[in-house]
Amino acid sequence: MHENSNQFTKSQLTILVLLRVVIGYHFLFLGLEKFFNPDWTSAGFLLQSNGLFADFYHSVVENANKLAMVDLCNIWGQILIGVGLIAGLFARTASFAGALILLLYYSAIPPFLSGNLFIDGNLIELLALLILALFPTSQLIGLDYFIHKARKS
Repeated sequence: MHENSNQFTKSQLTILVLLRVVIGYHFLFLGLEKFFNPDWTSAGFLLQSNGLFADFYHSVVENANKLAMVDLCNIWGQILIGVGLIAGLFARTASFAGALILLLYYSAIPPFLSGNLFIDGNLIELLALLILALFPTSQLIGLDYFIHKARKS
């Protein structure tokens, strides 16, 4: 990136947009997969929790209303984050929201408690989302371009 500007080189912009779209697709696919599976629930995942917050995650499963809310937020969160990243619409917010969801997954089942030291796919994708939030491209390529343009005028 050039100093003191929002300009990326062509290759930087290409890779960052590609990363944004690929992660967006991943979130959208996972959300739609859950949405179209009437039997899906986060209960199994939450019951496997073995981290510092295991008691909290287990308590969610014990309360049907809390579990329904977590399931709803998980499904629609993944879908909306995916759409936002793919379309470049509120992409910075979507990046932070995606990082937050992945942090929750990471805290539920930390890799170091399952023999994987500290790094797993959730952590890698979380860090990639933070990169996208810090180096936003959607104001250049995405629907955020039009929002940014309207705010300037």
